Amino acid sequence: MGETVEEDAYVDDGGNDTVDDGLAADLGDIRDAIAYDLESDLIFTDGKPGDAATFSKKALESLAFKRYFEALDYLNEALEADPAFSEAYFHRASSLRQLCRYEESERDYKKFLELKPSTSAAEKELSQMFQAKSSLEVAIDLFNSKNVIKAMDHLDKVVLVFSPECSKAKLLKIKILIAEKDYSGAIAETGYILKSDESNLEALLLRGQAYYYLVDHDVALRHYQKGLRLDPEHSGLKKAYFGLKNLIKKTKSAEENLAKGKLRLAVEDFKGALALDPNHTAYNVHLYLELCKVLIKLGRGKDALDSCTAALDIDGELIDALVQRGEAKLLVEDWEGAVGDLQAAAQKSPQDMSIREALMRAEKSLKLSKRKDWYKILGISRTASIAEIKRAYKKLALQWHPDKNVDNREEAETKFREIAEAYEILGDEDKRVRYDRGEDIEDAGMGMGGAGFNPFGGGGQQFTFHFEGGFPGGYGFNF
Repeated sequence: MGETVEEDAYVDDGGNDTVDDGLAADLGDIRDAIAYDLESDLIFTDGKPGDAATFSKKALESLAFKRYFEALDYLNEALEADPAFSEAYFHRASSLRQLCRYEESERDYKKFLELKPSTSAAEKELSQMFQAKSSLEVAIDLFNSKNVIKAMDHLDKVVLVFSPECSKAKLLKIKILIAEKDYSGAIAETGYILKSDESNLEALLLRGQAYYYLVDHDVALRHYQKGLRLDPEHSGLKKAYFGLKNLIKKTKSAEENLAKGKLRLAVEDFKGALALDPNHTAYNVHLYLELCKVLIKLGRGKDALDSCTAALDIDGELIDALVQRGEAKLLVEDWEGAVGDLQAAAQKSPQDMSIREALMRAEKSLKLSKRKDWYKILGISRTASIAEIKRAYKKLALQWHPDKNVDNREEAETKFREIAEAYEILGDEDKRVRYDRGEDIEDAGMGMGGAGFNPFGGGGQQFTFHFEGGFPGGYGFNF
């Protein structure tokens, strides 16, 4: 594989396997069932050779400590020594039911009932075995159809009651916990399995996945590595291991390119990392945020907005994502949206002065957006010279002079007035500088908009255009 595999330090999660004493026999607890046997007709004395009795005794001792596989070996030996040994069939059937080996369990229960017809305890356990088998099949179908809640009900209320040592049911339960994002629960359940079987590859894989989704990638890697040492060709472990390694590699490359100022390469690496596992939301939220920051640096406001929104869709309380989305909205000139995001961020972190400064910038931009854009009205750039301003003004004044627009005189007067107001500010160097700084020229009483400015006479500069043929209205402006 070309990778150095580290030793995994497995931690015992502990667990409580106790069952209510009054229900222990009904729920398939072998230890209490054995105690029941000693006081009932399930301990038989008919035709047992000495070896069969010895093996049976050893099996019961193993069952008392839930060593089911060991008990099955002894019971097999007992039945080999005495094929008519009914007690062995009963205990083997019970053990197989515990392990959800249902077909084998069914055969043994039926064999026992042939030897000991109408034994109520065996008939009851056989019925429980059928219930568990059916519920396990239903749970698997429900899980495959994404109905995980009902699948869990079948496991917890039936299968793991009558077959508490069923590895297939336990692993399915862990998959459901992961699907429901209960990663701590999945870690605890896999701990119970690995406590008794450290080489259970599926448990190692699922435990690793739980740590992976908790963004504890180092621990996840150790579980995958441990499993791959046991089976280097296990497809699930290989896919999980190399997928995580690739994610780490992509993220590291993005961070290195960002540090070197290679922003476009960093963008591609962040996108590549995000594409690897869309379900890894706890990790992807930070990738989306970092991608948003890089896109803002590149001036790609719309893309940055999308990325920050994706981060907030995962974690709506992420303050940094709110701030960055506010910055992205400033880039796309969504002034009100920027103020809204930055206000929300400031409320969540009232002591952060950088957020307050960003909010003040956004509020200023919003305020400026609501005033008239004199440059736009004259159709010039913000770097236009005074000569360009005068030329634009003269051209537009001629175009919109009311006497040349008799059919739409009201509109022309409005346009002509705006043009004159624009020139009043941009044609004056001091007013223009103050306007460019964002100062409220109108509020200071130095502008014409809203202050009764009349370009058709009375106050302000006088301009005279002498057009060939004159204007019917006789408007005169000295220029």
